[in-house]
Amino acid sequence: MSTDTITPEEIGIDFSKHPCFSRDAHHKFGRIHLPVAPRCNIQCNFCNRKFDCMNESRPGVTSAILKPWQAVDYLDEMLAKRPEIAVLGIAGPGDPFANSNETMETLRLARARHPGLILCLASNGLGIVPYIDELAELKTSHVTITINALDPTIGAEIYAWVRENKTPLRGLHGAALLLERQLEAIRKLKEKNIVVKTNTIIIPGINDEHIPTLAKHLQELGVDIMNCMPLIPVKGAAFEDMTEPDRTMVARVRLQSGAHLPQMMHCARCRADAVGLINEKPTEEQSTLLQAYSQKAPNGETRPCIAAASLEGMLVNEHLGEAKRFLVYEPVATSAGGYKFKEIRLAPEPGRGVERWKELAEQFKDCRMVLVSAAGIGPRAVLDELGLQVVEMEGLIDEGLRHLFAGQPLPATLKRRATGCAGPSCRGTGTGCG
Repeated sequence: MSTDTITPEEIGIDFSKHPCFSRDAHHKFGRIHLPVAPRCNIQCNFCNRKFDCMNESRPGVTSAILKPWQAVDYLDEMLAKRPEIAVLGIAGPGDPFANSNETMETLRLARARHPGLILCLASNGLGIVPYIDELAELKTSHVTITINALDPTIGAEIYAWVRENKTPLRGLHGAALLLERQLEAIRKLKEKNIVVKTNTIIIPGINDEHIPTLAKHLQELGVDIMNCMPLIPVKGAAFEDMTEPDRTMVARVRLQSGAHLPQMMHCARCRADAVGLINEKPTEEQSTLLQAYSQKAPNGETRPCIAAASLEGMLVNEHLGEAKRFLVYEPVATSAGGYKFKEIRLAPEPGRGVERWKELAEQFKDCRMVLVSAAGIGPRAVLDELGLQVVEMEGLIDEGLRHLFAGQPLPATLKRRATGCAGPSCRGTGTGCG
């Protein structure tokens, strides 16, 4: 079997079952999106990602975030419940390759368990190129690249920043880099015979006249199908006050672009946790199941509790490495906030490095999160690997717990303002205070 290119004959997968790439398939076959990629490496002016809204069906929205091993267990159950699902997709809620470790591990695990499943990705293209060879080896057969402009001066109006390594690039510099990576990604994906769809957001007065020119160039690169989607003005985004393109504009853009590329007309602008047929709306049952898997520990046990580091019992105001005790809370559906105080637990003695954090994880194996004012990189990595998520926040414990026990993200008012470990407020060494 060749690993250089992908054909249906080689791997026994029926590509015609992909509902996003085939109009005939979308009434018969479903897809499941696994939300394993929360971070993003660009900021689009039309985007405001939220993780908690059941009533929104758009990219960037999910009810929970899954670890790779949680995601494939969830996948197993959903495939048993919904045998019409033919496609596994990773589409955020951030970008798969701003979360490359989680994305690739999920694909590896899924391919090993389900060799006949179509694997699919949706990315902005900035970080995908180093992974294309392995994507081909895993028989990832369909990739969507969102590309909104062929001209960096137009791109500069669409993107607030583009992150290269850890540096945000703004204006023309950022837009030009993104475009360069997107075009390189499309070329390399087509070299591997991967089916490529491009998504383009129709933004009135910015790129609507430009999109047919983009479509012509994408045709020359070998793109298979194009999806021109009208802008959704989203509250909290830079373009929240922009007028959504009317039907006439959308029809014109699709007609002109269709002279160069086949147009996808049945897109439902799916959530990052979408399940089932394309036009199905999310259900409470699916959301509850997704959240339940997000709380599962590696051994299959659930982690219902949340711990908090606090000096006086009201505020989250202690560094992970300096906390001598933690307050533990458990969910109680009948209580006003959905939880109650359970007990106080002492932290392991400091000074033992990694072993201390392993002991902490063992002591808190019924907890899925620990709320702290700050934490070192090393301890975070150890605890995360062992299933205990470290959440940095500032403010009232009760306010944080109310959101987290409800399966919601922390509001911006509670998120810790960025400061370095070992700064003026930190008595540690900057290495995790272990």
